[in-house]
Amino acid sequence: MSPISTRKDGKLFWIISDNPPVNALGHAVRAGLAEAIAKGNADGGVQAIIIACDGRTFFAGADITEFGKPLQAPGLPEVCDAIESSSKPVIAAIHGTALGGGLEVALACHYRVAVPSAKLGLPEVKLGLLPGAGGTQRLPRVIGAEAALGMIVSGNPVGAKAAHAAGLVDKLAEEDGLRDAAAALAKEVMDRDTHPVTSRRGDKIRAAKEDPGLFDRFRKDNARMILGLDAPEACIAAVEAAVNVPFEKGTALERELFMKLVTGDQSKAMRHVFFAERMAQKIDGLPKDTATYRIERVGILGAGTMGGGIAMNFLTAGIPVTMVEREQAALDRGVSIMRKNYERSAAKGKFKPEQVEAAMGRLSPTLDFEALGDCDLIIEAVFENMDLKKDIFSRLDQVAKPGAILASNTSYLDIDEIAAQTRRPDHVLGMHFFSPANVMKLLEVVRGRETTPAVLATAMAVGKKIGKVAVVSGVCHGFIGNRMLAARQEQANALLLEGATPWQIDDALTSFGMPMGPFQMADLAGLDIGWNPETTSSSTVREVLCEQGRRGQKTGKGFYDYGEDRSRTPSKEVEAIIADFARKSGKPPRDFTEGEIRERLIYPMINEGAKILEEGIAQRASDIDIVWLYGYGWPAWTGGPMFWADTIGVGRVLSGLERHGRALGEDFTISDRLKTIAEDGRRFNG
Repeated sequence: MSPISTRKDGKLFWIISDNPPVNALGHAVRAGLAEAIAKGNADGGVQAIIIACDGRTFFAGADITEFGKPLQAPGLPEVCDAIESSSKPVIAAIHGTALGGGLEVALACHYRVAVPSAKLGLPEVKLGLLPGAGGTQRLPRVIGAEAALGMIVSGNPVGAKAAHAAGLVDKLAEEDGLRDAAAALAKEVMDRDTHPVTSRRGDKIRAAKEDPGLFDRFRKDNARMILGLDAPEACIAAVEAAVNVPFEKGTALERELFMKLVTGDQSKAMRHVFFAERMAQKIDGLPKDTATYRIERVGILGAGTMGGGIAMNFLTAGIPVTMVEREQAALDRGVSIMRKNYERSAAKGKFKPEQVEAAMGRLSPTLDFEALGDCDLIIEAVFENMDLKKDIFSRLDQVAKPGAILASNTSYLDIDEIAAQTRRPDHVLGMHFFSPANVMKLLEVVRGRETTPAVLATAMAVGKKIGKVAVVSGVCHGFIGNRMLAARQEQANALLLEGATPWQIDDALTSFGMPMGPFQMADLAGLDIGWNPETTSSSTVREVLCEQGRRGQKTGKGFYDYGEDRSRTPSKEVEAIIADFARKSGKPPRDFTEGEIRERLIYPMINEGAKILEEGIAQRASDIDIVWLYGYGWPAWTGGPMFWADTIGVGRVLSGLERHGRALGEDFTISDRLKTIAEDGRRFNG
């Protein structure tokens, strides 16, 4: 049965799509649309055609599962051309989202009606692509080249009201009156002699024709956003063509660029991320119908940076929070920082003032530990000290109500050891947020040995509700992300003593696409984390830096020297300290290429990822990719560490590890899983 149905209502011909969940433009929908447009045009009694969708949204995009496979006719470009070529006016009735191919369908229509809550956009760039059904050619002709560049290159949607102001939407409807408004507009225009055909319009691109420097200025102004990415540059080139060449030539270039991108490594990687994020929600061995607990109030123990950030996630999602601290000054400071964070976001337009007040109004700060007794989920967010955490969980077990879930925000420690301090180890797990917790999207949900399915499912559902990308991890030191980070840091420290400088090491990763290198990260976090001035022994470079007051950005100097604006410059003093340690180690210093440094840092990470898979700590390789993408800023256009290994060849990683074997250290071992995959010519990701 076709997902496209039609009905005639007097002189109006309705084309309705019902293809849950998001009316994706798969083959059956495309074929049904083409057939319906032809049917409407062939009916002499029809004077106007309306395209609408049942369900929660207008067409929300192409069917991504078809990418990379032989295309079944008709393709979306042909469908859009058929819509635009209709001898009778075609009106798009938009609710929910009109994204990607959905907006391309709407652009091919002669008129567009939308409800105010609708969003319209061309997000293909976020999958390493460009709009491939005329979007780069039609949108500039409707809203102008400069505005089109902003939408297409960022991939960000705009609201219907802004789209109406820009001319992308012709009429705004009441939220519950979309189809009536579409019918009214259809009756209004059906007797007109001509209708706006987007591909023939030239009025909106005239300004860009008279300003040939527009595109280079856009490239310069957005250099940071597009650096290293193929798709944004292709988008700019396509919009430039919309201004300078006829529509037919522009669409031909658009199609050529699309095919080049869709077969390229960057788009393959970014499509992998799209599916990997959704796959992470699936938990091995957990029935789909597993019941979850109602979480109506959350307790947060600790009002520091992490505790406050974690609390903000729940407050923003409308969930009341009880926050407990030991001292009033610490509690007041934490609440003050939360408010400042909200107000800073409000100043940027992310919240309205009344939303800030509502969120803060859901917070109950207190020094009373017993106040946690009515919470459904309690998250401990104190220092990384096992004895402290064990004591806290023993106390929590006494005050928490039956059925309450107890979670630790630990980033390294053994959840099973913590859970053993309670009489409810089945209701204990890890919920590892990443700093800043109110911003970073990753949530590692650590499944303890005795964690029940319902508790695990609840934690995953909570993560989704507060806008996190949650990934399940088993129990081991550092879980998924920090365990791999430790492998990288070990090699970074070793490279220092072999002749590489901190800035060479950092640059090898930032040029790869990471937001910062290991020593930049250390300076940002503070070199004195875990350092005790009473027991310091000058045994490591980091200890000596702390002893000399070089404790990171907060003191104006760490591995780098920092200016008042926090700009960093290499430090001669640090070079001398490192050189002294290198001499004592007995290793003769040597020069390193950027490629060699990168291999030394990244290949051991991938090896550790393979061990994590061997041990069942991660469910699948794509989960590891998601952890690094959303928790550590791994460049999305490479797909994550395990997908990147697949792209360059796991055999290449193995040979690199073997080549660097002696330098990697006496205790370094190569994963059996990695060896097997390399020898069989397979991939980590399927």
